[in-house]
Amino acid sequence: MDKFFKEAINQAKKGLSEGGIPIGSVIVFDGKILGKGHNKRVQKGSVILHGEMDAFENAGRQNAKTYQQSTIYTTLSPCPMCTGAILLYGIPRVVIGENKTFMGAEDLLRKHGVEVIVLNDETCIKMMEDFIKNKPELWNEDIGE
Repeated sequence: MDKFFKEAINQAKKGLSEGGIPIGSVIVFDGKILGKGHNKRVQKGSVILHGEMDAFENAGRQNAKTYQQSTIYTTLSPCPMCTGAILLYGIPRVVIGENKTFMGAEDLLRKHGVEVIVLNDETCIKMMEDFIKNKPELWNEDIGE
């Protein structure tokens, strides 16, 4: 397993251990982690701190060329908000842990020329399936079902 994807999973597990939603993300440039994060909607009472958004926040201000040469790893298919941030900063490659429990805006990423790699990783799938089963009220709050 890729060490950066492994760190995204570690971030998701960290979020779960904090009582939050188990989604983690890592932004990588030139073989180094620029920023990592996990969904903090519950922990911070935030409507925007999804895993990818937290990773962007923790990466901080970078010049455009840095983001345009980066890869973002995320344990779950990115929602439209996170997809928008990926497109805004010109990240060319997204590695997704799974899209079985939630299909995000992958078609929009591809439409804009982003390379999208879906791993359908069993760890990610099981983590989200268990979370959705055990905490449907939290999942449905964000997803809107």
